[in-house]
Amino acid sequence: MVNFLLRPILIGLATAVVILFAVPSLRQDILHIESEPKAETFDDMQISFSHAVHRAGPAVANIYSRQYVEGDRLKLKTQGLGSGVIVSDKGYIITNYHVVAQADQIVVALQDGRVSSAQLVGSDKRTDIAVLKVEMNNLPVIPQNPDSNSKVGDVVLAIGNPYNLGQTTTFGIISAIGRSSVSADGRQAFIQTDAAINKGNSGGALVNTLGELIGINTASFQQATDLETYGISFAIPYKLAHKIMTKIIADGRVIRGYIGIDAQDMNAVAARLLGIDYVNGIVVLSIAEGSPADKATLKEKDVIVGIDGKKVINSQSVLDMVAEFRPGTVVNFDILRDGKSLTLPVTIAEDPRD
Repeated sequence: MVNFLLRPILIGLATAVVILFAVPSLRQDILHIESEPKAETFDDMQISFSHAVHRAGPAVANIYSRQYVEGDRLKLKTQGLGSGVIVSDKGYIITNYHVVAQADQIVVALQDGRVSSAQLVGSDKRTDIAVLKVEMNNLPVIPQNPDSNSKVGDVVLAIGNPYNLGQTTTFGIISAIGRSSVSADGRQAFIQTDAAINKGNSGGALVNTLGELIGINTASFQQATDLETYGISFAIPYKLAHKIMTKIIADGRVIRGYIGIDAQDMNAVAARLLGIDYVNGIVVLSIAEGSPADKATLKEKDVIVGIDGKKVINSQSVLDMVAEFRPGTVVNFDILRDGKSLTLPVTIAEDPRD
């Protein structure tokens, strides 16, 4: 029985082999079919950020600022264009200060077609952050991850409304972090990216490939310097923007601590000039008359090594730490003066520059 079944099978295989050798074109067709990759292989190789845009895009709104027509308080004209990011289902929106600075009325247009007037909760010119609030239900909120840390080389997407064309997404990488040379006071640290940020993108979202908010788009290098440049744009880091927003919601403005010193980072050269062993800290260069530092008897050439029990790393860290203290708070400053350790209590004042 087995032999009876095997015989036709073997005859069929032998016939097929003979035909293949006799007709070479059949061999080529078979090899071509076997070597051709499956269609899904190409789909797997395709890179797309549509998921990130789908998550973040609906929460990026168009912002229109309007002013009264001169001489006629009954008429309004649109004079400003920008973007904003919905960060809370309670209606809070972060945008740039310069987008709404001169506005008599602010209008927010969502991507689902809804339009609403917005209340200006408060703003902070120093960081170029403003917080708006709209009274709307079922708001799309942009994904946020407080633990996310941006790195140079990360792929990012800038979402906004350039030139009022409608929502647009541009693509690039993070070129640098901690970029402070373009800020008004030389202290604010920006994210630098080569994703295009044009007029109308200001206040929009810079997101990672998961659609999570990592920054608020604020300017291109060309906008900041009037130079003809491409591929150099800046965003306010999310953590700073969120911190400023929290302060504005709590107080209606940003209240910063102040002690009134000008200082530089300690280094080996400064240590030799002061005749002390090299230490981490900052050297006081000058003290504003009548300031909290002056009243606490800090002096020029004092080396601040600690504040409120925390070690001082550099002058920027001191500014950040002092700014976080509420005015009226008494804080201990650990200093070195003529090689001796001292602790001076300093009563924090409100920064008069705000």
